[in-house]
Amino acid sequence: MKTDLFQSPDYFQIDDLLSEEHKWIRESVRQWVKKAVSPIIEDCCQRAVFHKEWFPQMGELGCLGPTIPQEYGGSGLDEIAYGLMMQELERGDSAVRSAASVQGSLVMFPIFTYGSEAQKRKYLPALAKGEIIGCFGLTEPDHGSNPAGMTTRLTDQGDYFILNGSKMWISNAPVADIAIVWAKDEQDQIRGVIVERGMEGFSTPETKGKWSLRASATGELVFDQVKIPKENLLPEARGLKAPLSCLSSARYGIAWGAVGAAMDCYDTALRYAKERKQFGKPIAGFQLIQKKLAEMITEITKAQLLNWRLGTLKNAHKATPAQISMAKRNACEIAARIARDARQILGAMGITGEYPVMRHLMNLESVITYEGTHEIHLLITGEDITGINAFV
Repeated sequence: MKTDLFQSPDYFQIDDLLSEEHKWIRESVRQWVKKAVSPIIEDCCQRAVFHKEWFPQMGELGCLGPTIPQEYGGSGLDEIAYGLMMQELERGDSAVRSAASVQGSLVMFPIFTYGSEAQKRKYLPALAKGEIIGCFGLTEPDHGSNPAGMTTRLTDQGDYFILNGSKMWISNAPVADIAIVWAKDEQDQIRGVIVERGMEGFSTPETKGKWSLRASATGELVFDQVKIPKENLLPEARGLKAPLSCLSSARYGIAWGAVGAAMDCYDTALRYAKERKQFGKPIAGFQLIQKKLAEMITEITKAQLLNWRLGTLKNAHKATPAQISMAKRNACEIAARIARDARQILGAMGITGEYPVMRHLMNLESVITYEGTHEIHLLITGEDITGINAFV
């Protein structure tokens, strides 16, 4: 069985900015990834298998809803701890971080923020332990970057609601016990409801044939006259602002996670370049290889500092959605470029499962798209600095 030799780069001594608790949490997750994820992740990707057993294990580590208060089963940690967890999980694989991000930011966060006290008590502790799995239904087949155009409908029938429509590209869908679903009511106001597996008319067909996030369970959510109890409505969620706030939480985790994937690609390329010899010396001794490696560590360091600062702003409740968008877009862009350069350094070996680089590269093609595409995040920044909406 292959040994995970990862060593984290810290070119600007960023560890000095972290507390001892932060470093202990990061190390705990890192060791779990080395023990539980790295030995089997290549096989999971090759066979397109989602390892459901990771959920309770991540629950034990506190990776599911780490910022949720302890009274609801969470860990009550700060935003930097959350970011470091996502960094380490995605260093293992984007599918692992995606599963945790969905559970924490897109399922637990809206229940905690917009749910009733009864909903919090009923769902959050079990979600935090990984005893039940959740998913988030916003994206539709014809409405991805424009969620306001959704056609899924929630109609009031007096004692209950009826839900009709469908959602697509939903992480965790095939294995989820509950789904946080966003739909328009009779007044065209966006509302959130908790849909439970087993409700008549609710199905979750799996998405097959993916070349990316192959170890992630991805599927659709289909609602055909699904009867939703009134107590499953998120009472405080009204309008598009509610689901977008969930996306901000998820995007923050992605900003850290994508850097984790970049770090793994850099570490792999650096080690390989020192060991691989051509023309009588290690390829690390050639100028063009050093150029790639130097650019990799520079971009990783810049992204680490950006994420750390964003984390301090979130801890102070000062981070804006536009700042989160910038960090998400930046991390995804530099991670994809680093993965591509690392693949070139590894040559033909870079496309094999013996090394993680091609797997990260394929995963990042999804990460750069979901939770807001590269282009959408640029427009968010553009509107923030000019005051002019260029979306329409």
